[in-house]
Amino acid sequence: MPDVEIDGLRIAYESAGDGPPLVFLHGVLGDSREWRRQISGLADEFTVIAWDAPGCGRSSDPAPPFETADWAAALAAFLGAIGVDQAHVGGLSWGGTVALELYRLHPGRVRSLILADTYAGWKGSLPPEVCAARVESCLREAELPASELAARWTPSLLLESSPPELADEVAAVMADSRPAMLGLMAQAMGDTDQRDLLPRIDVPTLLLWGEADERSPLSVAEDFRDAIPGAKLVVIPDAGHMSNMEQPERFNAAVRRFCREIT
Repeated sequence: MPDVEIDGLRIAYESAGDGPPLVFLHGVLGDSREWRRQISGLADEFTVIAWDAPGCGRSSDPAPPFETADWAAALAAFLGAIGVDQAHVGGLSWGGTVALELYRLHPGRVRSLILADTYAGWKGSLPPEVCAARVESCLREAELPASELAARWTPSLLLESSPPELADEVAAVMADSRPAMLGLMAQAMGDTDQRDLLPRIDVPTLLLWGEADERSPLSVAEDFRDAIPGAKLVVIPDAGHMSNMEQPERFNAAVRRFCREIT
C-alpha cells in the first residue's frame, strides 16, 4: 500500500487504473477497504484512488484539535503530493462532508462531487437534539475497544437482510480502527454546518443514497437535492448506509454514467 507524507502526516492509499482521477473518501471508523468494489469495478475507465484519512487505516494520527477543514486541507495536500490536480471526488457519510469542505476550500481541485449517504455536517443535516445525542454517544463509545465498537455500529449501517459475510467485512474494517479517532471525528461533525455552501456549488453533483439508510435518511438526500443547483439524486434500492458495499453494481453504474457525461 503506497503512502505519502504531508505536513508531518503519513497518508496511505490504494490506487488502480488509468484514466480520469476518481477519488473516494471513506466514512467514520472506516478506511480505503470500504471502496475495494469501486476500485476493482471502475479501474477499467478511471484512475481510482481511495485514501486512508488521517487517523484511519494505515495513515498516522493527527494531533487534536483537528476539524473538518483540517481533514479537507490534508486531502488537498495529499492530492497535490500524488500529482492529481483535479478529480471527481466522492465521499460516503463522513467522507462526503470532507469532500464538501474540500470544495469550499479548494474548488479548483474538484471536477465533480459524488455524495453518498452523507451530511452537510451533522449540525447541518440533523435536528439539533439528534446531532447532540449522536456526538455524546460517540464520545462515550470512543472509550470502548474497537471490536466492541464494530459490534455496536455494524447493524445500523447495513440492512438486516445483508449477507453475513458483508456484515463480517464491515465489522472487520471497524475492528481495525482507533476508537479515539471516533471522538475527534464526531466532534468535528457536530460542529460542521455546510448548508451555506450547498447553493453555491457549481460543479456537477451526484447524490447516491441507500433507500433504507437509517443514519442519513432520504430526507437528508432531498435537502441536498433541493439546495445544490442541478444535483441529481439516485436512490439505490436494497441498501442502507453503506450503499457502495451493499449494491456495488448499481452504485458503480451510476458513478460511471455520471462521470462519463462530464469527462
